[in-house]
Amino acid sequence: MQKITKAIIPAAGFGTRFLPATKSQPKEMLPVVDKPTIQYIVEEAVESGIEDILIVIGRYKSSIEDHFDRSVELEMELEKKGKYDMLEQIQNIAGMANIQFVRQKTALGLGHAVYCARNFIGNEPFAVMLGDDIVDSPGYPCLKQMIDLYEREQCTILGVKEVAEQDIGKYGIVDGDKLGEGLYSVRSLVEKPKPEAAPSNVAIMGRYIITPEIFHILEKTAPGAGNEIQLTDALKTLALKEKMLAYAFKGRRHDVGDKLGFLQATVEFALQREELKDDFIAYLEQIVAAERAK
Repeated sequence: MQKITKAIIPAAGFGTRFLPATKSQPKEMLPVVDKPTIQYIVEEAVESGIEDILIVIGRYKSSIEDHFDRSVELEMELEKKGKYDMLEQIQNIAGMANIQFVRQKTALGLGHAVYCARNFIGNEPFAVMLGDDIVDSPGYPCLKQMIDLYEREQCTILGVKEVAEQDIGKYGIVDGDKLGEGLYSVRSLVEKPKPEAAPSNVAIMGRYIITPEIFHILEKTAPGAGNEIQLTDALKTLALKEKMLAYAFKGRRHDVGDKLGFLQATVEFALQREELKDDFIAYLEQIVAAERAK
């Protein structure tokens, strides 16, 4: 049985929903409290047993590479000032996993970004983790839940959540049958359907375990919506050839590619920090009271 030890993190998009902030910095480097969003994704991967990570980047994303590299000058300065806790944090970032980078030279879609990783993956099952989705699941990371399911079922697994009817058109939607609590078979997938035409309200949420057959399919997948090579289209074809499951993972998912989702994540992660919690709650209560008094 092949174990899941490799993960792809696509990070080549322009981040247009966060302009002008993302004009000169990657959206993946926007901080949630004091860590860039992509670090939360990498930490989840490492906590789930992933050993090798490939981050697919585009132009102007070199700060992501810098973040996961050593910063000798900064380390020396922190050591000189006796800031050993900070020094340990900085050193741990560079040593979390074997992190490599490949450039997606042209923005041809998520499917193409995954295809760019084919040489890195080889003939192994692998994880895909989208940088817009931070999943807060303390003690049992989202990806680890999916890896454990893969080891039992030996097939492609899609991470999903049920969504409200008004949100169906934002996601790829599963067409399948419920097999048990939080587990679905996958017949097909529908990309961003109208609510009245959707086969379900079970939406794909940025976490995948995929078998390597997907690369043969992506190689032949024509551009779809937005004239881009869509991962959903390739997964639809894969579902016709192989068993595929959708799993409603446990944990709170934050869409940090959306402004409201980003703010919600920042508030919720700040409230988990003991050194911030009490003062931050007092501030929030003060702000809410002032708004209600208007």
